Amino acid sequence: MAKAEERIDKWLWEMRVFKTRTVATDACKKGRVMIGETSVKPSRTIKPGDVISVKKPPVTYTFKVLGFPPGRVGARLVAEYLENLTPKSQMDLLEMARISGFVDRRKGLGRPTKREGRELASFKEEAFFLDWDDDFDDDPEAE
Repeated sequence: MAKAEERIDKWLWEMRVFKTRTVATDACKKGRVMIGETSVKPSRTIKPGDVISVKKPPVTYTFKVLGFPPGRVGARLVAEYLENLTPKSQMDLLEMARISGFVDRRKGLGRPTKREGRELASFKEEAFFLDWDDDFDDDPEAE
């Protein structure tokens, strides 16, 4: 017997939109899950044909409910129960965020990469061997 409706937090977890049901519940409570233009509570029931928007910065995903699985399903079976209506512009935004995360890494966070470590070592080595006496005079009034 197929289910006629199901809680939205449970469905989002079963469809692998969120890693745990608790995370799905928290997203609903924070107003990141909407049906139409209305934020929904985790206990809101959904039915086939509902269109759900999920904000996972920087992207807003849009899904259409096709059905309800008996439990959490594997990634290959997700397409049987939902239709991804996310616009291409949002997917491009996600790809840009992925790429920029590697190119424009914020300085000062975490350890330097291997390349940055080599450049830093090279810079220190060059600075150590500079002949500072050529650049500066000890007596500023000697000129």
